[in-house]
Amino acid sequence: MQSHIIVSGEDALATTIVEELKSAGASIAKLANSEFSDAGVQTELAAAGVARAVAVVCAGDDDATNLEIALLARKANPDTRVVARLANDVLREAVAADNGPGAILNVADLAAPAIVEACLAHTMHPFEAAGIKFVVWGTEAQRDATLRELYGDLAPVAVIHGDNSPTPDEVVVCPGRDLRVHAGDWTAMIGTADELAARAIKVPRPTGTRARQPRLRRVLDAARTLRDDINPAFYPVIAAVLALLFGATAVLRFTYTGRSGMSWVDALYFTTETITTTGYGDFSFSHQPTWLRLFAAMLMFGGVTTIALLVSFIADVLLSRRFVYSAGRPRVRHLRNHIIVVGLSALGIRVVSDLIAAGYDVAVIEHDENNRFLSSAAELDVPVIFGDATLPQTLEAARVDRARAVAVLTRDDIINIETGIVLREMLGPRVWPDINRWRDVPIVLRVYDRTLGFAVAQRFDFQNVRSTVELAAPWFIGAAMGLQVLGTFSVGQSSFVVGAMHVEPGSELDGLRMFDMSTQTRVIAITRPNEPVKLHPRRDALLRGGDTVYLVGPYRELLDTLRKGQPPQQSSTQDDRPREDQEVSRR
Repeated sequence: MQSHIIVSGEDALATTIVEELKSAGASIAKLANSEFSDAGVQTELAAAGVARAVAVVCAGDDDATNLEIALLARKANPDTRVVARLANDVLREAVAADNGPGAILNVADLAAPAIVEACLAHTMHPFEAAGIKFVVWGTEAQRDATLRELYGDLAPVAVIHGDNSPTPDEVVVCPGRDLRVHAGDWTAMIGTADELAARAIKVPRPTGTRARQPRLRRVLDAARTLRDDINPAFYPVIAAVLALLFGATAVLRFTYTGRSGMSWVDALYFTTETITTTGYGDFSFSHQPTWLRLFAAMLMFGGVTTIALLVSFIADVLLSRRFVYSAGRPRVRHLRNHIIVVGLSALGIRVVSDLIAAGYDVAVIEHDENNRFLSSAAELDVPVIFGDATLPQTLEAARVDRARAVAVLTRDDIINIETGIVLREMLGPRVWPDINRWRDVPIVLRVYDRTLGFAVAQRFDFQNVRSTVELAAPWFIGAAMGLQVLGTFSVGQSSFVVGAMHVEPGSELDGLRMFDMSTQTRVIAITRPNEPVKLHPRRDALLRGGDTVYLVGPYRELLDTLRKGQPPQQSSTQDDRPREDQEVSRR
Protein backbone atom coordinates (compact mmCIF):
# COMPACT_ATOMS: atom_id res chain seq x y z
CA MET A 1 0.00 0.00 0.00
CA GLN A 2 1.24 3.49 -0.81
CA SER A 3 2.36 5.54 2.20
CA HIS A 4 -0.38 7.83 3.36
CA ILE A 5 -1.24 10.47 5.97
CA ILE A 6 -3.98 10.11 8.59
CA VAL A 7 -5.83 13.31 9.54
CA SER A 8 -8.36 13.79 12.35
CA GLY A 9 -10.59 16.81 12.95
CA GLU A 10 -13.69 18.42 11.49
CA ASP A 11 -13.10 22.17 11.68
CA ALA A 12 -11.74 24.57 9.05
CA LEU A 13 -8.10 23.88 9.95
CA ALA A 14 -8.44 20.12 9.56
CA THR A 15 -10.40 20.53 6.33
CA THR A 16 -7.74 22.85 4.91
CA ILE A 17 -4.97 20.42 5.86
CA VAL A 18 -6.76 17.59 4.08
CA GLU A 19 -7.37 19.67 0.94
CA GLU A 20 -3.81 20.95 0.74
CA LEU A 21 -2.25 17.55 1.38
CA LYS A 22 -4.36 16.00 -1.35
CA SER A 23 -3.42 18.84 -3.71
CA ALA A 24 0.21 18.04 -2.97
CA GLY A 25 -0.38 14.45 -4.06
CA ALA A 26 -0.61 12.82 -0.64
CA SER A 27 -2.96 9.92 0.02
CA ILE A 28 -5.27 10.78 2.94
CA ALA A 29 -7.10 8.66 5.50
CA LYS A 30 -9.67 10.74 7.40
CA LEU A 31 -10.65 9.95 10.98
CA ALA A 32 -14.04 11.10 12.27
CA ASN A 33 -13.72 13.50 15.20
CA SER A 34 -16.21 11.76 17.50
CA GLU A 35 -16.24 10.44 21.03
CA PHE A 36 -15.14 6.85 21.40
CA SER A 37 -13.36 4.56 23.85
CA ASP A 38 -9.67 3.68 23.73
CA ALA A 39 -10.48 0.47 21.90
CA GLY A 40 -12.47 2.49 19.37
CA VAL A 41 -9.56 4.84 18.67
CA GLN A 42 -7.18 1.94 18.26
CA THR A 43 -9.60 0.21 15.90
CA GLU A 44 -10.05 3.35 13.80
CA LEU A 45 -6.31 3.96 13.62
CA ALA A 46 -5.67 0.35 12.63
CA ALA A 47 -8.35 0.54 9.95
CA ALA A 48 -6.77 3.73 8.64
CA GLY A 49 -3.43 1.94 8.30
CA VAL A 50 -1.48 3.61 11.08
CA ALA A 51 1.24 0.94 10.88
CA ARG A 52 2.10 2.11 7.34
CA ALA A 53 1.26 5.83 7.65
CA VAL A 54 4.04 8.35 7.17
CA ALA A 55 2.22 10.84 9.41
CA VAL A 56 -0.77 11.24 11.73
CA VAL A 57 -2.15 14.79 11.99
CA CYS A 58 -4.43 15.51 14.96
CA ALA A 59 -5.92 18.87 13.97
CA GLY A 60 -9.30 18.99 15.73
CA ASP A 61 -10.23 21.72 18.19
CA ASP A 62 -10.45 19.41 21.23
CA ASP A 63 -7.22 18.86 23.17
CA ALA A 64 -8.39 15.65 24.82
CA THR A 65 -9.22 13.97 21.51
CA ASN A 66 -6.00 15.14 19.87
CA LEU A 67 -3.92 13.95 22.80
CA GLU A 68 -5.59 10.54 22.81
CA ILE A 69 -5.10 9.98 19.08
CA ALA A 70 -1.51 11.24 19.17
CA LEU A 71 -0.47 8.96 22.04
CA LEU A 72 -2.12 5.88 20.57
CA ALA A 73 -0.70 6.61 17.11
CA ARG A 74 2.82 6.94 18.56
CA LYS A 75 2.34 3.66 20.44
CA ALA A 76 1.15 1.88 17.30
CA ASN A 77 3.88 3.26 15.03
CA PRO A 78 7.00 4.75 16.71
CA ASP A 79 8.42 5.86 13.32
CA THR A 80 5.46 7.84 11.98
CA ARG A 81 5.37 11.62 12.16
CA VAL A 82 2.82 12.61 14.82
CA VAL A 83 1.63 16.19 14.39
CA ALA A 84 -0.81 17.23 17.12
CA ARG A 85 -2.66 20.45 17.90
CA LEU A 86 -2.65 21.20 21.64
CA ALA A 87 -3.64 24.55 23.14
CA ASN A 88 -2.83 23.56 26.73
CA ASP A 89 0.74 24.68 27.47
CA VAL A 90 1.42 22.02 30.08
CA LEU A 91 0.20 19.17 27.87
CA ARG A 92 2.01 20.52 24.82
CA GLU A 93 5.38 20.75 26.56
CA ALA A 94 5.01 17.33 28.17
CA VAL A 95 4.06 15.57 24.91
CA ALA A 96 6.64 17.42 22.81
CA ALA A 97 9.45 16.39 25.17
CA ASP A 98 9.35 12.79 23.92
CA ASN A 99 7.22 12.93 20.81
CA GLY A 100 9.69 11.56 18.29
CA PRO A 101 9.20 12.49 14.60
CA GLY A 102 6.59 15.19 14.05
CA ALA A 103 5.58 18.29 16.00
CA ILE A 104 3.24 19.43 18.79
CA LEU A 105 1.77 22.80 17.78
CA ASN A 106 -0.43 25.54 19.20
CA VAL A 107 -2.43 27.62 16.72
CA ALA A 108 -2.23 30.72 18.92
CA ASP A 109 1.57 30.54 19.08
CA LEU A 110 1.78 30.14 15.31
CA ALA A 111 -0.58 33.00 14.45
CA ALA A 112 0.34 35.57 17.13
CA PRO A 113 3.61 36.86 15.56
CA ALA A 114 1.80 37.85 12.35
CA ILE A 115 -0.90 39.63 14.37
CA VAL A 116 1.71 41.55 16.37
CA GLU A 117 3.61 42.56 13.23
CA ALA A 118 0.40 43.88 11.69
CA CYS A 119 -0.47 45.84 14.85
CA LEU A 120 2.94 47.48 14.93
CA ALA A 121 2.91 48.05 11.15
CA HIS A 122 6.30 46.40 10.95
CA THR A 123 7.67 46.18 7.44
CA MET A 124 10.33 43.66 8.45
CA HIS A 125 10.12 39.99 9.37
CA PRO A 126 13.34 38.49 10.77
CA PHE A 127 13.98 34.75 10.77
CA GLU A 128 16.93 32.35 10.88
CA ALA A 129 17.85 29.75 8.28
CA ALA A 130 21.02 27.65 8.01
CA GLY A 131 22.31 29.47 11.08
CA ILE A 132 22.12 32.83 9.27
CA LYS A 133 19.82 35.71 10.19
CA PHE A 134 17.61 36.78 7.30
CA VAL A 135 15.10 39.62 7.07
CA VAL A 136 12.08 40.07 4.81
CA TRP A 137 11.80 43.83 4.24
CA GLY A 138 8.83 45.60 2.68
CA THR A 139 8.69 49.12 1.27
CA GLU A 140 7.13 51.18 -1.51
CA ALA A 141 9.10 51.70 -4.69
CA GLN A 142 10.23 55.32 -4.84
CA ARG A 143 10.50 55.49 -8.65
CA ASP A 144 9.93 53.56 -11.82
CA ALA A 145 12.82 51.11 -12.17
CA THR A 146 13.75 47.46 -12.09
CA LEU A 147 14.07 45.69 -8.75
CA ARG A 148 17.78 45.26 -9.39
CA GLU A 149 18.21 49.00 -9.92
CA LEU A 150 16.33 49.80 -6.73
CA TYR A 151 17.59 47.12 -4.34
CA GLY A 152 20.73 45.61 -5.82
CA ASP A 153 21.34 42.01 -4.74
CA LEU A 154 18.39 41.78 -2.34
CA ALA A 155 16.16 38.93 -3.51
CA PRO A 156 12.51 39.79 -4.39
CA VAL A 157 9.81 37.89 -2.53
CA ALA A 158 6.68 39.63 -3.83
CA VAL A 159 5.45 42.77 -5.55
CA ILE A 160 1.98 44.26 -5.13
CA HIS A 161 1.28 46.68 -7.97
CA GLY A 162 -0.08 50.07 -6.92
CA ASP A 163 -2.27 52.70 -8.54
CA ASN A 164 0.46 53.78 -10.99
CA SER A 165 0.72 50.29 -12.42
CA PRO A 166 -1.35 49.07 -15.40
CA THR A 167 -2.52 46.18 -13.19
CA PRO A 168 -3.21 47.65 -9.73
CA ASP A 169 -3.49 45.22 -6.78
CA GLU A 170 -1.91 42.40 -8.77
CA VAL A 171 0.46 40.27 -6.67
CA VAL A 172 3.62 38.97 -8.35
CA VAL A 173 5.19 36.16 -6.32
CA CYS A 174 8.98 35.70 -6.29
CA PRO A 175 9.66 37.80 -9.41
CA GLY A 176 13.04 38.16 -11.04
CA ARG A 177 15.30 41.08 -10.19
CA ASP A 178 14.78 42.52 -13.66
CA LEU A 179 11.04 43.03 -13.12
CA ARG A 180 10.14 46.68 -13.69
CA VAL A 181 8.03 48.26 -10.97
CA HIS A 182 6.29 51.63 -10.73
CA ALA A 183 6.46 54.28 -8.04
CA GLY A 184 4.09 53.30 -5.24
CA ASP A 185 4.29 49.54 -5.86
CA TRP A 186 4.79 47.58 -2.64
CA THR A 187 7.90 45.43 -2.82
CA ALA A 188 9.01 42.73 -0.39
CA MET A 189 12.71 41.87 -0.52
CA ILE A 190 14.78 39.34 1.39
CA GLY A 191 18.40 39.44 2.46
CA THR A 192 20.67 38.75 5.38
CA ALA A 193 20.78 41.20 8.28
CA ASP A 194 24.25 42.25 7.14
CA GLU A 195 23.06 42.90 3.58
CA LEU A 196 20.28 45.15 4.84
CA ALA A 197 22.67 46.92 7.19
CA ALA A 198 24.99 47.58 4.24
CA ARG A 199 22.10 49.43 2.59
CA ALA A 200 21.54 51.49 5.79
CA ILE A 201 18.36 49.57 6.62
CA LYS A 202 17.97 49.02 10.36
CA VAL A 203 16.37 45.85 11.62
CA PRO A 204 13.92 46.67 14.44
CA ARG A 205 14.56 45.20 17.87
CA PRO A 206 12.17 44.79 20.79
CA THR A 207 12.10 47.82 23.03
CA GLY A 208 12.28 45.74 26.20
CA THR A 209 9.81 44.71 28.85
CA ARG A 210 7.38 47.37 29.98
CA ALA A 211 7.87 48.39 33.58
CA ARG A 212 5.06 47.50 35.92
CA GLN A 213 2.81 50.42 36.74
CA PRO A 214 4.03 52.30 39.87
CA ARG A 215 2.11 51.75 43.10
CA LEU A 216 1.14 55.42 43.35
CA ARG A 217 -0.31 55.30 39.86
CA ARG A 218 -2.39 52.25 40.72
CA VAL A 219 -3.67 53.94 43.90
CA LEU A 220 -4.68 57.02 41.90
CA ASP A 221 -6.47 54.83 39.36
CA ALA A 222 -8.41 53.15 42.17
CA ALA A 223 -9.32 56.57 43.59
CA ARG A 224 -10.62 57.66 40.17
CA THR A 225 -12.72 54.51 40.07
CA LEU A 226 -14.27 55.39 43.44
CA ARG A 227 -15.01 58.87 42.17
CA ASP A 228 -16.49 57.96 38.81
CA ASP A 229 -17.92 54.48 38.92
CA ILE A 230 -19.44 53.67 42.31
CA ASN A 231 -23.10 54.11 43.22
CA PRO A 232 -23.94 57.88 43.25
CA ALA A 233 -25.92 57.45 46.50
CA PHE A 234 -22.65 56.64 48.24
CA TYR A 235 -21.73 60.31 48.52
CA PRO A 236 -24.96 61.51 50.25
CA VAL A 237 -24.57 58.72 52.79
CA ILE A 238 -21.04 59.86 53.57
CA ALA A 239 -22.32 63.41 53.93
CA ALA A 240 -25.07 62.25 56.34
CA VAL A 241 -22.58 60.35 58.50
CA LEU A 242 -20.26 63.33 58.70
CA ALA A 243 -23.13 65.72 59.47
CA LEU A 244 -24.38 63.42 62.23
CA LEU A 245 -20.88 63.00 63.64
CA PHE A 246 -19.92 66.66 63.78
CA GLY A 247 -23.44 67.89 64.68
CA ALA A 248 -23.75 65.53 67.63
CA THR A 249 -20.21 66.36 68.73
CA ALA A 250 -21.07 70.06 68.88
CA VAL A 251 -24.35 69.45 70.75
CA LEU A 252 -22.67 67.28 73.39
CA ARG A 253 -19.75 69.65 73.74
CA PHE A 254 -22.01 72.55 74.78
CA THR A 255 -24.97 70.81 76.49
CA TYR A 256 -23.67 67.78 78.37
CA THR A 257 -23.50 68.46 82.14
CA GLY A 258 -21.56 66.44 84.60
CA ARG A 259 -18.45 66.59 86.65
CA SER A 260 -16.61 68.63 84.07
CA GLY A 261 -18.82 68.38 81.00
CA MET A 262 -17.34 67.11 77.72
CA SER A 263 -14.32 68.37 75.89
CA TRP A 264 -14.28 68.40 72.10
CA VAL A 265 -12.28 65.19 72.10
CA ASP A 266 -14.67 63.54 74.60
CA ALA A 267 -17.70 64.62 72.57
CA LEU A 268 -16.19 63.29 69.32
CA TYR A 269 -15.18 60.06 71.02
CA PHE A 270 -18.59 59.48 72.57
CA THR A 271 -20.43 60.31 69.31
CA THR A 272 -18.23 57.91 67.36
CA GLU A 273 -18.73 55.00 69.78
CA THR A 274 -22.47 55.65 69.82
CA ILE A 275 -23.14 55.78 66.06
CA THR A 276 -20.86 52.80 65.46
CA THR A 277 -22.78 50.87 68.18
CA THR A 278 -19.57 50.20 70.09
CA GLY A 279 -20.92 51.72 73.33
CA TYR A 280 -18.20 51.43 75.94
CA GLY A 281 -20.38 53.26 78.56
CA ASP A 282 -17.84 55.94 79.36
CA PHE A 283 -20.54 58.61 79.82
CA SER A 284 -23.96 58.28 81.46
CA PHE A 285 -27.13 60.18 80.41
CA SER A 286 -29.22 59.14 83.44
CA HIS A 287 -28.89 62.57 85.08
CA GLN A 288 -29.10 64.59 81.86
CA PRO A 289 -32.12 66.64 80.79
CA THR A 290 -34.94 64.74 79.14
CA TRP A 291 -34.41 66.31 75.74
CA LEU A 292 -30.69 65.34 75.80
CA ARG A 293 -31.55 61.75 76.70
CA LEU A 294 -34.01 61.70 73.78
CA PHE A 295 -31.30 63.18 71.56
CA ALA A 296 -28.94 60.39 72.64
CA ALA A 297 -31.60 57.79 71.74
CA MET A 298 -32.15 59.37 68.29
CA LEU A 299 -28.37 59.49 67.86
CA MET A 300 -28.23 55.74 68.39
CA PHE A 301 -30.96 55.05 65.81
CA GLY A 302 -29.51 57.53 63.35
CA GLY A 303 -26.02 56.12 63.82
CA VAL A 304 -27.15 52.54 63.23
CA THR A 305 -29.00 53.51 60.05
CA THR A 306 -26.29 55.64 58.46
CA ILE A 307 -23.47 53.28 59.39
CA ALA A 308 -25.42 50.31 57.98
CA LEU A 309 -25.87 52.17 54.70
CA LEU A 310 -22.23 53.20 54.63
CA VAL A 311 -21.02 49.65 55.29
CA SER A 312 -23.30 48.28 52.58
CA PHE A 313 -21.91 50.69 50.01
CA ILE A 314 -18.33 49.93 51.01
CA ALA A 315 -19.04 46.20 50.79
CA ASP A 316 -20.57 46.72 47.35
CA VAL A 317 -17.44 48.51 46.20
CA LEU A 318 -14.88 46.18 47.74
CA LEU A 319 -16.59 42.82 47.40
CA SER A 320 -18.57 43.10 44.20
CA ARG A 321 -16.97 42.54 40.81
CA ARG A 322 -18.12 45.91 39.57
CA PHE A 323 -15.16 47.65 41.18
CA VAL A 324 -12.72 45.21 39.62
CA TYR A 325 -14.37 45.41 36.21
CA SER A 326 -14.58 49.19 36.13
CA ALA A 327 -11.03 49.69 37.37
CA GLY A 328 -9.72 49.39 33.81
CA ARG A 329 -11.66 52.39 32.50
CA PRO A 330 -9.88 55.18 34.42
CA ARG A 331 -6.51 53.60 33.60
CA VAL A 332 -7.31 53.56 29.89
CA ARG A 333 -8.38 57.22 30.00
CA HIS A 334 -4.76 58.18 30.55
CA LEU A 335 -3.27 55.95 27.85
CA ARG A 336 -1.94 57.33 24.58
CA ASN A 337 -0.48 55.51 21.61
CA HIS A 338 -1.64 52.22 23.08
CA ILE A 339 -2.87 49.06 21.37
CA ILE A 340 -6.40 47.77 21.93
CA VAL A 341 -6.95 44.00 21.89
CA VAL A 342 -10.57 42.88 21.60
CA GLY A 343 -11.17 39.39 22.94
CA LEU A 344 -9.22 37.43 25.56
CA SER A 345 -8.96 34.18 23.65
CA ALA A 346 -5.85 31.99 23.62
CA LEU A 347 -4.69 34.03 20.63
CA GLY A 348 -5.65 37.30 22.31
CA ILE A 349 -3.68 36.70 25.51
CA ARG A 350 -0.64 35.56 23.49
CA VAL A 351 -0.77 38.77 21.43
CA VAL A 352 -1.15 40.83 24.62
CA SER A 353 1.88 39.08 26.14
CA ASP A 354 4.02 39.70 23.06
CA LEU A 355 3.04 43.38 22.89
CA ILE A 356 3.75 43.88 26.60
CA ALA A 357 7.12 42.15 26.21
CA ALA A 358 7.93 44.53 23.36
CA GLY A 359 7.26 47.50 25.63
CA TYR A 360 3.87 48.71 24.40
CA ASP A 361 0.85 49.76 26.46
CA VAL A 362 -2.17 47.52 25.89
CA ALA A 363 -5.85 47.79 26.80
CA VAL A 364 -8.25 44.85 26.50
CA ILE A 365 -11.96 44.77 25.70
CA GLU A 366 -13.68 41.59 26.84
CA HIS A 367 -17.38 40.67 26.91
CA ASP A 368 -17.25 37.61 29.19
CA GLU A 369 -16.92 38.51 32.87
CA ASN A 370 -15.84 34.91 33.63
CA ASN A 371 -13.16 34.64 30.96
CA ARG A 372 -10.47 32.21 32.09
CA PHE A 373 -7.66 34.45 30.80
CA LEU A 374 -8.53 37.36 33.12
CA SER A 375 -6.00 36.18 35.69
CA SER A 376 -3.30 36.19 33.00
CA ALA A 377 -4.26 39.74 32.04
CA ALA A 378 -4.05 40.76 35.70
CA GLU A 379 -0.57 39.27 35.98
CA LEU A 380 0.46 41.33 32.95
CA ASP A 381 -1.03 44.44 34.62
CA VAL A 382 -3.27 45.11 31.62
CA PRO A 383 -6.49 47.12 32.08
CA VAL A 384 -9.62 45.26 30.99
CA ILE A 385 -12.82 47.00 29.91
CA PHE A 386 -15.93 44.84 29.99
CA GLY A 387 -18.46 45.51 27.29
CA ASP A 388 -19.65 44.82 23.76
CA ALA A 389 -16.92 45.82 21.29
CA THR A 390 -19.49 46.26 18.53
CA LEU A 391 -20.87 49.31 20.40
CA PRO A 392 -19.11 52.63 19.77
CA GLN A 393 -19.31 53.64 23.44
CA THR A 394 -17.25 50.61 24.46
CA LEU A 395 -14.58 51.44 21.91
CA GLU A 396 -14.66 55.07 23.04
CA ALA A 397 -14.09 53.94 26.64
CA ALA A 398 -10.93 52.20 25.41
CA ARG A 399 -9.84 55.53 23.85
CA VAL A 400 -9.75 54.27 20.30
CA ASP A 401 -9.19 57.88 19.23
CA ARG A 402 -5.73 57.74 20.82
CA ALA A 403 -4.82 54.13 19.96
CA ARG A 404 -2.02 53.26 17.58
CA ALA A 405 -3.67 49.95 16.56
CA VAL A 406 -6.66 47.72 17.26
CA ALA A 407 -6.55 43.90 17.09
CA VAL A 408 -10.00 42.25 17.00
CA LEU A 409 -9.41 38.64 18.05
CA THR A 410 -12.62 37.18 19.47
CA ARG A 411 -13.57 33.60 18.66
CA ASP A 412 -16.55 34.72 16.54
CA ASP A 413 -15.80 35.78 12.95
CA ILE A 414 -19.04 37.74 12.62
CA ILE A 415 -18.36 39.75 15.79
CA ASN A 416 -14.86 40.51 14.52
CA ILE A 417 -16.16 41.70 11.17
CA GLU A 418 -18.91 43.79 12.78
CA THR A 419 -16.39 45.39 15.15
CA GLY A 420 -14.15 46.17 12.20
CA ILE A 421 -17.01 47.90 10.38
CA VAL A 422 -17.83 49.97 13.48
CA LEU A 423 -14.17 50.94 13.76
CA ARG A 424 -14.13 51.97 10.11
CA GLU A 425 -17.06 54.29 10.77
CA MET A 426 -15.48 55.72 13.92
CA LEU A 427 -12.05 56.30 12.39
CA GLY A 428 -13.14 57.26 8.89
CA PRO A 429 -13.43 60.74 7.34
CA ARG A 430 -16.98 61.22 8.64
CA VAL A 431 -15.63 61.58 12.18
CA TRP A 432 -12.15 62.83 11.36
CA PRO A 433 -12.58 65.09 8.29
CA ASP A 434 -9.07 66.51 8.48
CA ILE A 435 -7.23 63.27 9.33
CA ASN A 436 -8.31 59.92 7.94
CA ARG A 437 -7.31 57.75 10.89
CA TRP A 438 -8.76 54.73 9.12
CA ARG A 439 -5.56 54.65 7.06
CA ASP A 440 -3.25 55.62 9.91
CA VAL A 441 -4.43 53.13 12.57
CA PRO A 442 -3.92 49.43 11.70
CA ILE A 443 -7.13 47.45 12.26
CA VAL A 444 -6.22 43.77 12.48
CA LEU A 445 -9.12 41.33 12.19
CA ARG A 446 -8.85 37.66 13.05
CA VAL A 447 -11.10 35.73 10.66
CA TYR A 448 -10.78 31.99 11.16
CA ASP A 449 -12.01 30.96 7.74
CA ARG A 450 -9.49 32.05 5.11
CA THR A 451 -11.99 32.23 2.24
CA LEU A 452 -14.25 34.49 4.28
CA GLY A 453 -11.21 36.53 5.30
CA PHE A 454 -10.25 37.25 1.68
CA ALA A 455 -13.82 38.19 0.80
CA VAL A 456 -14.15 40.53 3.79
CA ALA A 457 -10.83 42.23 3.03
CA GLN A 458 -11.88 42.98 -0.55
CA ARG A 459 -15.44 44.03 0.22
CA PHE A 460 -14.77 46.34 3.18
CA ASP A 461 -11.24 47.49 2.31
CA PHE A 462 -9.63 45.93 5.37
CA GLN A 463 -5.85 45.90 4.97
CA ASN A 464 -4.97 43.51 7.79
CA VAL A 465 -7.27 40.50 7.82
CA ARG A 466 -5.43 37.49 9.21
CA SER A 467 -6.77 33.95 9.02
CA THR A 468 -5.47 31.69 11.76
CA VAL A 469 -6.07 28.75 9.41
CA GLU A 470 -3.93 30.37 6.72
CA LEU A 471 -1.16 31.11 9.23
CA ALA A 472 -1.19 27.77 11.06
CA ALA A 473 -1.94 25.25 8.29
CA PRO A 474 1.56 25.38 6.71
CA TRP A 475 3.16 24.29 10.00
CA PHE A 476 0.92 21.22 10.24
CA ILE A 477 1.23 20.33 6.57
CA GLY A 478 4.97 20.87 6.50
CA ALA A 479 5.54 18.78 9.63
CA ALA A 480 3.40 15.98 8.18
CA MET A 481 5.31 15.92 4.86
CA GLY A 482 8.79 16.45 6.24
CA LEU A 483 9.18 20.15 5.50
CA GLN A 484 10.76 22.05 8.38
CA VAL A 485 8.75 25.27 8.60
CA LEU A 486 10.92 28.10 9.94
CA GLY A 487 8.37 30.89 9.86
CA THR A 488 5.37 32.46 8.18
CA PHE A 489 4.71 36.07 7.21
CA SER A 490 2.22 38.07 5.19
CA VAL A 491 2.61 40.36 2.19
CA GLY A 492 -0.69 42.14 1.75
CA GLN A 493 -3.30 39.44 2.18
CA SER A 494 -1.00 36.65 0.90
CA SER A 495 0.77 34.28 3.28
CA PHE A 496 4.33 33.13 2.70
CA VAL A 497 6.34 30.36 4.32
CA VAL A 498 10.04 29.92 5.03
CA GLY A 499 10.98 26.24 5.03
CA ALA A 500 13.91 23.82 4.93
CA MET A 501 13.71 20.79 2.62
CA HIS A 502 15.98 17.77 2.27
CA VAL A 503 16.68 16.59 -1.29
CA GLU A 504 16.55 12.81 -1.35
CA PRO A 505 18.85 10.92 -3.73
CA GLY A 506 16.95 9.74 -6.78
CA SER A 507 14.17 12.32 -6.41
CA GLU A 508 13.02 14.70 -9.12
CA LEU A 509 15.17 17.48 -7.65
CA ASP A 510 18.34 15.38 -7.57
CA GLY A 511 20.42 16.73 -10.47
CA LEU A 512 17.93 19.48 -11.32
CA ARG A 513 19.06 23.03 -12.00
CA MET A 514 17.36 25.73 -9.99
CA PHE A 515 15.85 27.52 -13.00
CA ASP A 516 13.85 24.33 -13.70
CA MET A 517 12.18 24.54 -10.30
CA SER A 518 8.93 26.37 -9.61
CA THR A 519 9.10 30.07 -10.42
CA GLN A 520 6.84 30.73 -7.40
CA THR A 521 9.55 29.87 -4.87
CA ARG A 522 12.92 31.40 -4.10
CA VAL A 523 15.91 29.49 -2.79
CA ILE A 524 17.82 31.62 -0.28
CA ALA A 525 20.44 29.12 0.82
CA ILE A 526 21.75 25.59 0.24
CA THR A 527 23.76 23.51 2.70
CA ARG A 528 25.81 20.42 1.83
CA PRO A 529 27.83 18.14 4.08
CA ASN A 530 31.36 19.42 4.63
CA GLU A 531 30.76 22.51 2.48
CA PRO A 532 30.06 26.14 3.40
CA VAL A 533 26.55 27.52 3.10
CA LYS A 534 25.66 28.81 -0.37
CA LEU A 535 23.78 32.10 -0.01
CA HIS A 536 21.49 33.32 -2.81
CA PRO A 537 22.59 30.54 -5.20
CA ARG A 538 22.54 31.30 -8.92
CA ARG A 539 19.63 30.14 -11.01
CA ASP A 540 21.87 27.68 -12.86
CA ALA A 541 23.05 26.02 -9.62
CA LEU A 542 22.70 22.23 -9.61
CA LEU A 543 20.85 20.48 -6.78
CA ARG A 544 22.19 17.17 -5.47
CA GLY A 545 20.87 14.41 -3.27
CA GLY A 546 21.70 15.15 0.35
CA ASP A 547 21.31 18.93 -0.04
CA THR A 548 19.21 20.92 2.41
CA VAL A 549 17.44 23.69 0.52
CA TYR A 550 15.98 26.75 2.28
CA LEU A 551 13.05 28.20 0.36
CA VAL A 552 10.60 31.10 0.59
CA GLY A 553 7.23 31.22 -1.13
CA PRO A 554 3.51 30.40 -0.86
CA TYR A 555 3.22 27.15 1.02
CA ARG A 556 1.34 25.41 -1.80
CA GLU A 557 4.34 25.96 -4.03
CA LEU A 558 6.71 24.81 -1.31
CA LEU A 559 4.70 21.62 -0.86
CA ASP A 560 4.85 20.93 -4.58
CA THR A 561 8.61 21.44 -4.49
CA LEU A 562 8.84 19.22 -1.40
CA ARG A 563 7.03 16.43 -3.22
CA LYS A 564 9.64 16.60 -5.99
CA GLY A 565 12.40 16.32 -3.41
CA GLN A 566 11.09 13.04 -2.02
CA PRO A 567 12.14 9.62 -3.37
CA PRO A 568 9.82 8.12 -6.00
CA GLN A 569 7.15 5.72 -4.76
CA GLN A 570 5.40 2.90 -6.48
CA SER A 571 1.93 3.79 -7.67
CA SER A 572 -1.04 2.13 -6.04
CA THR A 573 -4.48 1.26 -7.24
CA GLN A 574 -7.64 2.83 -5.94
CA ASP A 575 -8.50 -0.28 -3.96
CA ASP A 576 -5.13 -0.21 -2.17
CA ARG A 577 -5.79 3.20 -0.65
CA PRO A 578 -7.18 3.54 2.89
CA ARG A 579 -10.94 3.32 3.02
CA GLU A 580 -11.31 6.84 4.51
CA ASP A 581 -9.39 8.33 1.56
CA GLN A 582 -11.66 6.53 -0.88
CA GLU A 583 -14.70 7.91 0.92
CA VAL A 584 -13.36 11.46 0.84
CA SER A 585 -12.56 11.14 -2.86
CA ARG A 586 -16.15 10.22 -3.70
CA ARG A 587 -17.55 13.42 -2.10
